[in-house]
Amino acid sequence: MEYLPVLVMMTAGVLIGGVVLLLTAILGPKLPNKMKNSPAECGVPPVDPGASQRRMSVKFYLVAILFLLFDVETVFFYPWAVVYKKFVTGDSAIIFEMLAFVLVTLVGYFYVIRKGALDWE
Repeated sequence: MEYLPVLVMMTAGVLIGGVVLLLTAILGPKLPNKMKNSPAECGVPPVDPGASQRRMSVKFYLVAILFLLFDVETVFFYPWAVVYKKFVTGDSAIIFEMLAFVLVTLVGYFYVIRKGALDWE
């Protein structure tokens, strides 16, 4: 009996999802897909049909992951900037904590540069 609310919520989620899918199938537009066998998903015919079969360089994925990593780290600056004025008057530890965070980020950034992960050939 203690799991009854969970069961009700799961049932409601499945029912709502099923109803939405059913209504989309019934009421949605019935346009034929002219690009059915094409690897391009945006509707634009590909310039080079064999391009989807080529291997991507690992450097591309490495740069993408590094971008996400450093981008997420910079997102942490926003909450710090919002509460900075409130805490700086009472305690100066907030400055040293952010300085430590920036130093760790810079060490990682310089390590990535030194390893050549951002160098394109």
